[in-house]
Amino acid sequence: MTPITTTNLLESLQWRYATKKFDPNKTIAAETWSALEESLVLTPSSYGLQPWKFLIITNPEIKAQLKPLSWNQAQVTDCSHYVVFAIKKNLAAADVDRFVARTAEVRGVEVESIKGYRDMMVSDVVNGARSLIANEWAARQVYIALGNFMTSAALVGVDTCPMEGIEPANYDRLLGLPEKGFATVVACAAGYRAEDDKYATLAKVRFAPEEVIEYI
Repeated sequence: MTPITTTNLLESLQWRYATKKFDPNKTIAAETWSALEESLVLTPSSYGLQPWKFLIITNPEIKAQLKPLSWNQAQVTDCSHYVVFAIKKNLAAADVDRFVARTAEVRGVEVESIKGYRDMMVSDVVNGARSLIANEWAARQVYIALGNFMTSAALVGVDTCPMEGIEPANYDRLLGLPEKGFATVVACAAGYRAEDDKYATLAKVRFAPEEVIEYI
């Protein structure tokens, strides 16, 4: 692997912003989207459990139905790809076992050989103190995925806008998530900025490094 330069990294992060106005005539190319989709899959999570599902919405009719459930924000309908980030609700031992089985499959080991790890996860996330906040914990994992997705998009020149101004319960009903055991947390529009989006040229407002970073 050849690392990108620090200059390229910082230029990409300076370039990105929460895009307010997308160009509805521009679509993310299939090859580019495939890489961004993989960036979602590759997102790290606590224990590696991946307590989430990413719903990729490109259907104009569904976007139109989601818009009034999103404070009527135009990003929902004008973006190329709209991603809904959902958690797996109320994690159970079966969810851990599914991950353990996948680990054994990918790494070519016996399930029994990682039983100790399995039991530790169950004792924490399913039966332990964390189980009392399992859905909140899962939501934190989802935000890792959101950040990873937005940074990855910036690195390949794709604009994004994180969307918390939504009605999660109504998203769930529209997308049929309750019966599948999932729940909406946040969404993100992805595509390309309109040339007349005034927010694209505004200076970033960030606190000085010495105010937010402390070496100990």
